[in-house]
Amino acid sequence: MNKAQIARIILIVFAAFIIFGPLSSLVIWSVAEKWYWPHLLPQQVGLFYWAKVFQGRMVQALEVGVLIAVVVTALSLIMTVPLGYVLARFQVPFKAVVLLIFLLPQAFPQLPVFANAMVYLYQANMGGKVSGVILIHMVGALVYAVWTMTAVFKSIPASLEEAAVNLGASRVRTFWDVSLPLALPGIIASALLIFLYSLDEFTGTLLVGSPFVLTLPVFMYNASQGYELPVASITALILMIPGIVLLLVLERYLKAEYLSSFGRI
Repeated sequence: MNKAQIARIILIVFAAFIIFGPLSSLVIWSVAEKWYWPHLLPQQVGLFYWAKVFQGRMVQALEVGVLIAVVVTALSLIMTVPLGYVLARFQVPFKAVVLLIFLLPQAFPQLPVFANAMVYLYQANMGGKVSGVILIHMVGALVYAVWTMTAVFKSIPASLEEAAVNLGASRVRTFWDVSLPLALPGIIASALLIFLYSLDEFTGTLLVGSPFVLTLPVFMYNASQGYELPVASITALILMIPGIVLLLVLERYLKAEYLSSFGRI
């Protein structure tokens, strides 16, 4: 074994430690029924806390979180697919300003942005309700949706649409029969990004929805605040599952052309 192979093995082991080290701690805490300092490993292991989690409000929190994420994803795509097409294909006045407006929520720390939005939502009687949480999620989701959809349509050659128009197709039919099918992989990728963002969103959900709207990130936060580290670790592991699965699916649909189009928007 030469030096290059040894260095490669060391690098792989180090990377695995960085990636899986924190995850191994979550796994250990999830089965630890008794673990006190200075013991390096739990004195008693079992599935007591797993049963406690599934008998409690965790399932309800998961259902509410998935419902909110689905609604946020659907509303975001309904709004941004046509908007992204218009921004990508037409000379819209102040297009850079429009894109910048959608980017502003991510340009500032989330806490003051969501705190100010919370004031208006409570004044509109939407605080502590699912509808209010959906709106606060839309603040961040639209950033991903608008920029992604604009890049997707920008990556589609305009010559294909021009050919359809020259053959007698209207602009609307060209959009439905040519542009939209070609943009479908990008729409799926955008939907996955929005869904993951909404499912994992914590700050806005806590500020606007608490104490009546419970999602998995808020459930995990409440458990950690009560020093129930096994419950918080189990919730974190469960929350990771859809993220890992959807990221693997996202890798299939997120094309390099979409990423390169961001610089040309």
